[in-house]
Amino acid sequence: MTIRIVIADDHAIVREGLKRIVGDAADLKVEGEAADGTEVMKAVRELEFDVLVLDLSMPGRSGMELIKLVKSEKPKLRILVLSMHQETQYAVRAIKSGASGYLTKESAPAQLEQAIRKIAGGGAYISAEVAEQLALGAMPGGDTLPHESLSDREFEVFRLLVAGEAVSDIAAKLNLSVKTVSTHKANLMQKLGLSNQTELVRYALKHGLTDPLS
Repeated sequence: MTIRIVIADDHAIVREGLKRIVGDAADLKVEGEAADGTEVMKAVRELEFDVLVLDLSMPGRSGMELIKLVKSEKPKLRILVLSMHQETQYAVRAIKSGASGYLTKESAPAQLEQAIRKIAGGGAYISAEVAEQLALGAMPGGDTLPHESLSDREFEVFRLLVAGEAVSDIAAKLNLSVKTVSTHKANLMQKLGLSNQTELVRYALKHGLTDPLS
């Protein structure tokens, strides 16, 4: 059986690289591509395919938000998230949002075909660390870190702030008003018990949340 794929990444060179990785596999066929959230939803609505290979940081919409939107329209569609982020927090959030697998771009050359086949067959493709975090999160009374209480949007704003982005730039990137981003910033700072940008960066470094943005 041929597994039909749509590759979604805002960088054309990345899409080309991913197509080359799966190009020699007889059972994998790239059905389409998408460069932003709008094109992802267009593909979801117009194409027939089995697996969406999705970059976590698509322009104009947070990765978690896009996963939820895709699943709301096509609940049975399998999603493999591809990201620059190694931190398990990103993977856990992606899986909770509806993804079936999480793979770092660094691992893609060696693992992409295997990951696509596994989730297309109904399985999940995640690391042992992510599986453990998901299991711990499901247990009552489990200890959680402050950043785990952030909403997906707050977490998105958090990582952009840590990367040095200004509130106005974040607003433009996420298609939000400056006021909305400022509110998210105030809320996440309160939840983390922090009072300034230096403390925010220090917190991110301490918890390994400073991977480069994809």
